[in-house]
Amino acid sequence: MPERRNARRPSGSGTAPAVRLRRLRRSAGLRDWVAETGVEVRRLVYPVFVRPGSGPPEPVPSLPGIPRYAVADVPGLARELESEGLRSVLLFGVARTKDAEGTDASAHDGVVPEAVRAFKRAAPGLVVATDVCLCAYTTHGHCGVVRDGAVVNDASCERLGEVAVAHAESGADVVAPSAMMDGQVARIRAALDAAGHEGTGILSYASKHASAFYGPFRDAEGSTPSFGDRRSYQMDFRNAREALNEMDQDVREGADLLMVKPALTSLDLLARARERFLLPLAAYHVSGEYAMLKAAVAAGVVEERPAVEETLTAIRRAGADLIVTYFARDVARWSAEGP
Repeated sequence: MPERRNARRPSGSGTAPAVRLRRLRRSAGLRDWVAETGVEVRRLVYPVFVRPGSGPPEPVPSLPGIPRYAVADVPGLARELESEGLRSVLLFGVARTKDAEGTDASAHDGVVPEAVRAFKRAAPGLVVATDVCLCAYTTHGHCGVVRDGAVVNDASCERLGEVAVAHAESGADVVAPSAMMDGQVARIRAALDAAGHEGTGILSYASKHASAFYGPFRDAEGSTPSFGDRRSYQMDFRNAREALNEMDQDVREGADLLMVKPALTSLDLLARARERFLLPLAAYHVSGEYAMLKAAVAAGVVEERPAVEETLTAIRRAGADLIVTYFARDVARWSAEGP
């Protein structure tokens, strides 16, 4: 049997170990030299909530440090993010008006299209992705069209296609459907292509669990369902094979990137997806995960920077190419400050 290439023979020095893995841990320089994983600022996507009206940014009590911005605030924010070294944002809109169909979501003069145009004017180099969903724009708070008390799939996909086109026409680089409707990627791809937006990418929320960790986000967007829950369309967190099947389907339908959400409770899925798919993988470090860390920091339980860096590194180590995180600006600042 051939000898393994990295096998070592005993040194014959009694109990002293022949292999000393600590040799490369002796100093910060050595540790950085052989580090396998890093959280580069270019890989971080900053979520931005945009609201109608004017005035200073509005705080979200359950999401400390993350406000809702008026469109008028966007140019200044865009320039700040670019100067901090961030490369991309994911935009979420707060509705001007709500109705059963979520009409405002696809309005070409809505807050998200206006914000996209403002970002692109102020910082053309930023990658601007937009969340494509109906939950913040409907009176019932569900992610699709409701008929007779149930979310109907195909009519919802049609509406999502209309929303995606409105975002693409405003200049969005990437649209990110998050409604978890069957066939949503195929319908959005067809709608974009028919409208002449073949170059607009699709970042699919391919594996999005019905999670307990979305509460602060729903506060920020005003998107809590008025009845029932979202378990009939968002994924059951107990199912891993189903998550991979969802990703397979979205790849076949034309997704350009795949997202796993939430990040920390899906590290196993990220690792399995990394082995299976060649597309770029994103993970969403969601609002509840962010708020938990913030609460632990406020209580003096953990130190913020090392806890955040360890958390995001774990997400990268599991296989994420991109991380959507509310800590993006903090990480950019720490990176500029050095170790």
